[in-house]
Amino acid sequence: MKKLFAIVFMLATASVAAAQASDVIVFKGAQLIDGTGAPPIKKSVLVIEGDRITAVGKEGKVHYPKNARVIELEGRTIMPGIVDGHGHLGLVVGVQNRADGYTRENVENALVQYEQYGVTSMMSLGLNRDLIYELRDEQRKGTFPGTTIFTAGRGFGVESGAPPIPVASDQVYRPRTPDEARTQVREIAQNHPDMVKLWLDDMYGKYPKMNPEIYRAVIDESHKQGLRVAAHVFYLADAKALIADGVDVLAHSIRDLPVDDELIGIMKARSVLYIPTLTVDESAFVFAENPAVIQDQFFKLAVSPELLQQFDSPEYRKKVESDPNLPKVKAAFAMGQKNLKTLEDAGIRVAFGTDSGANPARIPGWAEHHELELMVRAGLTPMQAIVSATQGSAAVVGSADIGTLEAGKRADFLVLAASPLDRITNTRQILTIWHGGKEVKPRAGAPSLRAE
Repeated sequence: MKKLFAIVFMLATASVAAAQASDVIVFKGAQLIDGTGAPPIKKSVLVIEGDRITAVGKEGKVHYPKNARVIELEGRTIMPGIVDGHGHLGLVVGVQNRADGYTRENVENALVQYEQYGVTSMMSLGLNRDLIYELRDEQRKGTFPGTTIFTAGRGFGVESGAPPIPVASDQVYRPRTPDEARTQVREIAQNHPDMVKLWLDDMYGKYPKMNPEIYRAVIDESHKQGLRVAAHVFYLADAKALIADGVDVLAHSIRDLPVDDELIGIMKARSVLYIPTLTVDESAFVFAENPAVIQDQFFKLAVSPELLQQFDSPEYRKKVESDPNLPKVKAAFAMGQKNLKTLEDAGIRVAFGTDSGANPARIPGWAEHHELELMVRAGLTPMQAIVSATQGSAAVVGSADIGTLEAGKRADFLVLAASPLDRITNTRQILTIWHGGKEVKPRAGAPSLRAE
């Protein structure tokens, strides 16, 4: 009887071990970019089990169960999933910004689109209704789809000022006094946002700026509550003032003047993160001036037929051309590119964001790949751009669990048909997306990958 029990136990143990091994997936033979900036691993092995990476390294150096599922990827490239440190949700309905847009359905559609374009995490940086916390909690339980949500909650704007788009009253705070700002920070802190957002900009002189006493109160009270602060910024002088008062992230480029040694010094001293968002300015004119952009299939699959028709219309081109701020916007775009290169060369911590979802011309999913291209056009290497969009933005959202492909981290990565180190637009050649260890079919990209 004892012998029979021992045999049954051995068979049961072997069965459990085999089942566990079959849950292990091995990606073998690809060039692997790990997101740290280290040289790529040419013949790599990436092992995942459940939602985790369990091992990564060169072929012959990594052990895995013999009966694990093996996917051969010779000639392919693996890179971490893109992390957008500055996006928005629920602000656009159809071809316009609308105050009634922040619905469960609209947010879900955007999150699914982000994920299908290889953006596996995103920070919704302000202008959120409190619904975002409910959706974030559902997602952590595995009951809500799409890219992983990080959020700054409502954010802090200016009465009759920025942000100047139609939103519901419960999507943004507009404090009139420092005490009111502190009260609102304490209120938002109860929901445990991942960050706090404030707007400091006059939109080319059109609106009043936030009073320094108010933004100082927002920053100070946020830090007391254990929350970091990101600021919408445009001017060099404002950036210096914000950093002196403790801001943690500059959420846009400095675009009025060249950055200088003083700024670089204080950014380094305080470890301030910098998000260029080059696509913000370019999106104001690129679709009218470069029609080839909107004819690309990778773009077309990210926009509605109505929006595509609008971008392709003579009326839209005329509206863009007649905008009195167009020369200022183009100058800001050029200055943003120049300042990005200067800051990268100086060793500033460059992260990644697009402001996608903020208006109809900033397209979730597509904008992230385009932003990588713009960063390389500004003078960054493809590797530098990729690191900003992975490890760099993981620092923005405050997660040590994502951004790089290392043992113990979440299995968020893209399998590409060609190397983005050779050509940054190859990030669009998506064969498959893995998000939390689950395979996601790309909406657009390269032909489907057949696993062995």
